[in-house]
Amino acid sequence: MTKLSVIVPFYNLAGLVPETLRSIRAAASGNVEFVLIDDCSTDATPELLDEGARSIDNCRVLHNERNLGLAATRNLGIDSTDTGYLTFLDGDDFVTFDYYARLLTTIERLGCEMVRTDHVQVRGRRRAIHRIPHGPRGQVCVPRQAILPVGRATSVDAPHAWAGIYSRRLADRGLLHFDPTLRTCEDRPWIWRLHLAAETFAVVGLSGLFYRREVAGSLTQQSTARQFDFIRAFDQIIAEVSADREAERLMPKALRAYCAIICHHLKRTEKAEASAGELSGFSYDAKLAKQLRLLCIAALDRLPATELRSVLSTMDEERQHRITELLEAA
Repeated sequence: MTKLSVIVPFYNLAGLVPETLRSIRAAASGNVEFVLIDDCSTDATPELLDEGARSIDNCRVLHNERNLGLAATRNLGIDSTDTGYLTFLDGDDFVTFDYYARLLTTIERLGCEMVRTDHVQVRGRRRAIHRIPHGPRGQVCVPRQAILPVGRATSVDAPHAWAGIYSRRLADRGLLHFDPTLRTCEDRPWIWRLHLAAETFAVVGLSGLFYRREVAGSLTQQSTARQFDFIRAFDQIIAEVSADREAERLMPKALRAYCAIICHHLKRTEKAEASAGELSGFSYDAKLAKQLRLLCIAALDRLPATELRSVLSTMDEERQHRITELLEAA
């Protein structure tokens, strides 16, 4: 009986498809199905998926007629399944042979709506475990209670959709779908929504998923205006928290996270620092840097001023300086 659906979007990943499929083939079992979705690739990805899927048990391939983007493609995968549990895998990542069996066993044993997991980041030959920042391991908790404290990373700051397993009940309540208009950062409002609306979750130290960093062509490596979607993503978070019954308690956390990601992107405008190795990945060119600065000024101007000033006082000196300079330019 198939219990878990693994949704795997691909776009122009011909060089990595074989390794991803090898890991999927090794992890295949009767109670896990794999839904591979080609998002209208222009390289050999579609043919590789069709050929590779033939040798994987309980695996099917869907082909988008036009490029929809990661969020909409994941939504398509969600809507094409009816299993009791769902999870995600990016087309350039891979898993250990027992990962999905262990995921399924864990959520069935705990009986909660979602389980978040650690993962292994891969940079070339380097490997590093990245943990969900949450204290009680293997204990069922209320997600909204794990959003705070304000000044420390928590599970809401670990947005990767593939780092966990989710009950079908969450999809039925409209909590698992992503905003298809967001070209990047689609997982940020998604993880906040789950923490605000899901009833139960747990974090476990299961690190069988390998996340490739700095892959050429991946969305996180592209210095384009699509990166600015983080602003719309965090505007959504602010709007949801504002409407929440605990808005006063949770808003400082949302504001601090918004300021942190603004500072992260502003740092990418400083090519000297990026070239010196302080930042991996892309840096913005002069035109995009100017546009980003204006968008960040406008974003900060939309935020509640009193709460923002209060949160600003809790930040480190570098972030305080960056945000204050933008506020004064408004």
